[in-house]
Amino acid sequence: MREFFTSGRIADLIVLLMVVEGVLLIAYRRRTGRGIAGRALWGNLASGACLLLALRGALVGAHWTWIALALAGALVAHLADLRCRWREHESLSLTGPIRL
Repeated sequence: MREFFTSGRIADLIVLLMVVEGVLLIAYRRRTGRGIAGRALWGNLASGACLLLALRGALVGAHWTWIALALAGALVAHLADLRCRWREHESLSLTGPIRL
């Protein structure tokens, strides 16, 4: 189990599971018309994937610049996700109350 973590394979597995999750959520959206819109989904998954790449780099002893690059990618994806959600929220508030 120790080797599974120190080799970075745990991060690889989680990224694979995130890809499967994304595909299933998109398929669900296309079939039912319900669920998370693709634009909002990809921003969230991209920021998570970049964080996992940074984790993998730290686990395998990658140079700090690769880890910093992955963290910067996570920040960019996170900000894009926030921008998308902010715009979505503003358009909803113009059309009426938000219902949960």
